[in-house]
Amino acid sequence: MGCYRIEPAAIVLTVRLTPKAARDSVDGVGALADGRAVALARVRAAPDKGQANRALVDLLAKTLRVPKSAVEVIAGATARLKQVRIAGETQTLSGAIEAWPRSA
Repeated sequence: MGCYRIEPAAIVLTVRLTPKAARDSVDGVGALADGRAVALARVRAAPDKGQANRALVDLLAKTLRVPKSAVEVIAGATARLKQVRIAGETQTLSGAIEAWPRSA
């Protein structure tokens, strides 16, 4: 799929985050203008003092059914485009991500 890479005991997911949205949701997988695949997520929290990042961690933990402690923003803390490491069984995580809808 291209929006994630597998590491030992974790995956690293590329996320395009939209803060201050009407609802918290993962909207599937889309593509950037340069063709790179990204997970599309939106959160109600504002991008202030890490609130949107914490909301993203909560959202991904709930969506992928992993503990919040297993989800960590490792790059892009102040940008819309983020790298998020999610610890856990890689086959289960990648299968869940593969099931997300793809945007045109």
